[in-house]
Amino acid sequence: MPDRDYYDILGVPRDADLARIKKAYRAAALKHHPDKNPDDPGAEERFKEASQAYAVLADPDKRQAYNRFGERGLGGSTFQGFEGDAFADFADVLGGLFGGVFGGAGRRRRGAAGRGRDLRYDLTIDFVDAVRGIETQIEVQRQETCETCNGRRAEKGGIERCGACAGRGQVAFQQGFFTIARACPTCHGAGERLLRPCKTCSGEGRVRQERSLGLRVPPGVDDGTQIRVGGAGEGGIGGGPPGDLFVVVEVRPHPVFERQDLDLHCVVPVTFSQVALGAELRVPTLDGEERLDVPAGTQSGTRFRLRGQGVPALDRRGRGDQYITVQVRTPERLTKAQREILERLAETESDETGGLFDRVRNIFG
Repeated sequence: MPDRDYYDILGVPRDADLARIKKAYRAAALKHHPDKNPDDPGAEERFKEASQAYAVLADPDKRQAYNRFGERGLGGSTFQGFEGDAFADFADVLGGLFGGVFGGAGRRRRGAAGRGRDLRYDLTIDFVDAVRGIETQIEVQRQETCETCNGRRAEKGGIERCGACAGRGQVAFQQGFFTIARACPTCHGAGERLLRPCKTCSGEGRVRQERSLGLRVPPGVDDGTQIRVGGAGEGGIGGGPPGDLFVVVEVRPHPVFERQDLDLHCVVPVTFSQVALGAELRVPTLDGEERLDVPAGTQSGTRFRLRGQGVPALDRRGRGDQYITVQVRTPERLTKAQREILERLAETESDETGGLFDRVRNIFG
C-alpha cells in the first residue's frame, strides 16, 4: 500500500512551519469533523487522516523520520488518539471548535499558574482637568497575590503533586479513535493536593485588598478615554502575573465651553451697538481672558477663531483652536434715554425698510 502524503492531506508544502501546519489542520478538522457532517460517511475517515497527518508533522522527530523513510519510518503505527502532552497540543489547536469534544483539555488546570483578571475603574473628572491633565489618587479593591505563600496556596512543603493524574489535572480514556480527557476525580483538576493550606489566604493563593494608587491623567483626555495601568489588576493565580487596570474617564460638562474633537466652542453675548460700531471684547479661554476685536457691522452668529487655544492632542503634538460665536443680546428693559435713542434710530431705519418692501412688492408683482 503506497504511503499517504501527509503534506497533501493538510494542503501544505514540505517546508511549512509549525504555525502553518496547525492552521491547516484546524481548517481540515473543522471541515471534516463527523459532528459537522452527519450525512457524509467518509467525513470521519478524512478527519482521522488529517489528525494522523498533524500528529506526525507537528512532532519534529516523527516528521524527520517520515520525510526520510515515509510511513515505514513511523514503525507502522496508526492513529490511536491523543495522549499526554500531545492531547493538550491538539486541544490547543482545536480549542472550542466542537463544543467540548476534547473534554476541556488545553484549559489551565485549577492549580496551575495563571494571569490575574483585568479590572475597570470609572473616574469622573472636571472639564478643565481633562484638558490640562491631572495627577490624582484612586482607591481600588482587588484580589492580590498572598504575600505569605506567594500565591502557592500552601505553607512551605505543604503541597504535593497528585499521583492519580501525575500533576496534569486530568485523566484520559480511549473512546473509538479519540482519547477523551476529564478532570481528575482525585484532585478535581488541580493537579496537586494541599496538605497544609496557607493560613493567611485559606488556600486560595490570593487575598482581597483595597489599595490607593497614584494615577496621572494626561492632558487632552476625552469622555470615554481608557488609561491602562499595567500590572495594577488582580493578582495572578498560583503565582502567575497580575492583570491590568483600565481606568475609564468620564468628563463633567463645562458651563461655558463645549468640546468638539480638539476644538473648544463658546458663545459670547454682545450688544447691538458693539457689533454695529465695532468693539474690543475680553473673552474667556481656559488660560484666562483674551482680547478679541469685533469689527463694525459684525452680524449676530459670526464666529471668530483663537488659534492654539483648544485642547492638546493626546497622542501627538499640537493643540486645537477655540471658536467664539458672538450673539446679539436683546435688552428686556430699556431706560428712557435708551428708548429715545432707539426710536430715533427706528425712524431712520423705516425709510430703508420701506424702500426694501417696495422692491420686494415689485418683484412679485
